[in-house]
Amino acid sequence: MSQKILLDKINIPGIKTYEVYRQNGGYASVEKALKTLTPDEVVEEVKTSGLRGRGGAGFPAGMKWSFIDKKSGKPRHLVCNADESEPGTFKDRYLMEFIPHLLIEGMITSSYALGANLSYIYIRGEYMWVFKILERAIAEAKAAGFLGKNILGSGFDLELHVHCGAGAYICGEETALIESLEGKRGNPRIKPPFPAVSGLWANPTVVNNVETIAAVPWIVNNSGADYAKIGIGRSTGTKLISASGHIKNPGVYEIELGLSVYEFMNSDEYLGGMSSDRPLKAFVPGGSSVPVLPAHLIYKTAAGEDRLMSYESLSDGGFATGSMLGSGGFIVYNDTSCIVRNTWNFSRFYHHESCGQCTPCREGTGWMEKVLHRIENGHGREEDIDLLLSIQSKIEGNTICPLGDAAAWPVAAAIRHFRDEFEYHIRFPEKIKKRDHFVAEPFEKVKHLVSKETV
Repeated sequence: MSQKILLDKINIPGIKTYEVYRQNGGYASVEKALKTLTPDEVVEEVKTSGLRGRGGAGFPAGMKWSFIDKKSGKPRHLVCNADESEPGTFKDRYLMEFIPHLLIEGMITSSYALGANLSYIYIRGEYMWVFKILERAIAEAKAAGFLGKNILGSGFDLELHVHCGAGAYICGEETALIESLEGKRGNPRIKPPFPAVSGLWANPTVVNNVETIAAVPWIVNNSGADYAKIGIGRSTGTKLISASGHIKNPGVYEIELGLSVYEFMNSDEYLGGMSSDRPLKAFVPGGSSVPVLPAHLIYKTAAGEDRLMSYESLSDGGFATGSMLGSGGFIVYNDTSCIVRNTWNFSRFYHHESCGQCTPCREGTGWMEKVLHRIENGHGREEDIDLLLSIQSKIEGNTICPLGDAAAWPVAAAIRHFRDEFEYHIRFPEKIKKRDHFVAEPFEKVKHLVSKETV
């Protein structure tokens, strides 16, 4: 049984309420930080912990905190990124919905460390019921003296607000989120300046993901050194994983980083194996924007080592044979799944969600969607595969924000590992016109036809 530090109390009846949360040790980190630690000492604990941003980039949280501009004398802000919109990822929603005071506690302790007196939780528009849960939790915390003026007699003030977005994926990018929070269209900003210097209303700002902030209370209560003992190497602590697809036990799991992918996939404690006797075909370990991996690279790396649930192991081999931990959106496919259809579906999403600010992303995502649509629907041309590779290469690295990369990587990975499936779609259009074409006739049974077909 692995250690749990985020979800260990989530099944306690009534834990959503302040009263029960407090009875079970809630807000102890706020008391400890405000009464016994300086803000810099809290920052040092988080740096020592090795906690990395859980939103997808994996940047060290303590280092990000240390970048905030304190010399200018301007007001500072902490903004929680709860705009969880990555397809396949739903762990932040779970955490906020079932143990909201953990996030509120983390926001107070983290705001104290950063010297922020006005902080925000920016939540995606589709999470309206969670927005109401958070508002209720904030009101309870304020009534108990953990928010507002002179918290616990420490002289530290904090106002915390929840702001509801309008449902745009791009607002998960921190500068687009800040633009939206200021009441503008959610377009990413050109960096530098970085938010740590000029963020919300041109004030120094730190933007952290829900899960990242929720880990801070445990670190303050126990120490950064104890947190760093959990996990493996530079992948310290635990990670929430949103698991979905063709598995027996979909849901949200808290794992210690370093667990093997095999154990996570097959043990009864976690996913319990495949949902049927159909074989594993592919998986996406970190949400729709990270590269898909084929079956032979899931449990073992290209070097033959066990594939682990860690930042380093999942990216082992680079994009040629690896992927990314990303936001922890773990999607499993069996052999009834069509990789071309899945890639088209992802491309359709990114085309829809592109803000349109950068030409390579605005035009390129549309072209990729169109080309993939015609391949999937039996109208593809042999040159379309290289055309897709050309388009994605012109998007990757050529946009202000990472949405361009997020749109390009899944296409490149799908062709890299499943090119023969794209060729099958083009050469045998009549066979793939049925939506569920691989259910009765999995690709493994027909792939030999691809090499026999003269182009």
